[in-house]
Amino acid sequence: MVNICLILWGVVMSDEDDFDLNDLDDKELVEQIQDDLYDGLDEEVTEGTEILLARGWDANDVLGEALVGGMKIVGIDFRDGILFVPEVLKCAGAMKGGMNILRPILADSAEDTSLGKFVIGTVKGDIHDIGKNLVGMMLEGSGFEVIDLGINNPVENYLNAIDDHAPVIIGMSALLTTTMPYMGVVVEEMEKRGLRKDVHIMCGGAPLNQEFADAIGVPAYGRDAARSSEMAEEHVISLRKKREHR
Repeated sequence: MVNICLILWGVVMSDEDDFDLNDLDDKELVEQIQDDLYDGLDEEVTEGTEILLARGWDANDVLGEALVGGMKIVGIDFRDGILFVPEVLKCAGAMKGGMNILRPILADSAEDTSLGKFVIGTVKGDIHDIGKNLVGMMLEGSGFEVIDLGINNPVENYLNAIDDHAPVIIGMSALLTTTMPYMGVVVEEMEKRGLRKDVHIMCGGAPLNQEFADAIGVPAYGRDAARSSEMAEEHVISLRKKREHR
């Protein structure tokens, strides 16, 4: 059998360097899952997730330490321009491999460690969704349960989603200057129905800025997917701290 070698940056690597994830201790395995997630290796992330569960790990701990921990690293590097959209999509795909294993277990768990529900959708008249999808992936990686409404959403879709899911946050996306004013329609209708006090609102999209968000009464503008995820997490943590001090 021929031993295949690769020379990479002066280091000789061979197929003998392959290792079994089962041989790693828990700490090493968590770090390896994070590395594999960063590299977009969905099969390896899935295998690592299954091994931790087989060792008796709680599904919430696997999610928080391995998957969410890995996606936070991805989010930081995406924010800092080290990773770009194609790489982040691969990372998100790898995380979904692990989430497919954990989701049914978490659904039956008595302990809820979710940051809450986040409803997200592109507004009426706009069919662009790449940015929205990236934000949704980053939010899920942070620990939110994401309800994605898709594209071209009239105000009724947002209102119905609020009634059906009781989210802690809703997010609106737009890529066109002609559709971004529709966000104001959604905000106005939420105001009329007295929903503003219960649901935080965020908005994002290439043509938007904080000045526009302020003008339509949206308290949080996310300039990119990573920052949007950070802001959503910060909002929930702040809410929980306020409730604890009541």
